Amino acid sequence: MSKQYKASVIVSVYSNTAALKVVLDSLKLQTEQNFEIIISEDAEHEHMKVFCQSYDFIHDVQHLTQPDVGWRKNQALNRAIRAAKSDWLIFIDGDCVLHPRFVEFHLKLSGEKNIVAGKRVKLNDELSRLLLQDVANYQKIERMLLRKIFLGNKKGIGFIEEGVFINPASLLGFIPKLRRMHQLKGCNMSFSRQAIEAINGFDEEYVLPAIGEDIDLTWRFRKAGYHLVSVRNLAVQYHLNHKENWIDQSENIQIMERKQRNNEFICKNGLNQ
Repeated sequence: MSKQYKASVIVSVYSNTAALKVVLDSLKLQTEQNFEIIISEDAEHEHMKVFCQSYDFIHDVQHLTQPDVGWRKNQALNRAIRAAKSDWLIFIDGDCVLHPRFVEFHLKLSGEKNIVAGKRVKLNDELSRLLLQDVANYQKIERMLLRKIFLGNKKGIGFIEEGVFINPASLLGFIPKLRRMHQLKGCNMSFSRQAIEAINGFDEEYVLPAIGEDIDLTWRFRKAGYHLVSVRNLAVQYHLNHKENWIDQSENIQIMERKQRNNEFICKNGLNQ
């Protein structure tokens, strides 16, 4: 395995190139630049191919695709893990814009037994438009979020407190240390190749969104002897507003509960099958 990169940033996408552009723009602003980018597409869209070929990357990039035959994000993620050239893997979604110190803090809190876990602020239409216009507007958005917190005026913003970066060297630097994570969010997490291989990767038995891509990982990592380390208010992430394609989670919950009862934290249908 090449030690050329400190991390592989794996970006899960489907079809939204406008959102992906501003996410990639935010990767150009990172204080830590020693990483590769893997665009993990759960489809084979021509417009995504054209976008990736025309975007002005400053990092090494891989664009991985697979036939669009329904939700198969976990299969796409396992493919990205196999292709990654770094031993530290950072997972984000293609609609989540990154604060400039995002990669830095994922790496600072990396460790042999650490699963680094963060959250995201869900922006409203107004703030999403600002970011889509120019990624540099994250600074304006951060000031606006602080003002809205003090005024108690969220206006359609979800998890607003997650959108504020707190410098650990500042007087308020103790706050991130108090903010724990109890389960993973697939859009903001990182871990070592060794960790994900210990549980045989993402479980491809899940063929519906959510749970299988993050909540399922949480208990499996713990069973394998790993623990969550929080990057809340350090690795800040801005989720662009869009219509939620939320579906009933009962089927995924049943799958996970069955695997928990059987202690199947090393999945059978994963990196190795």
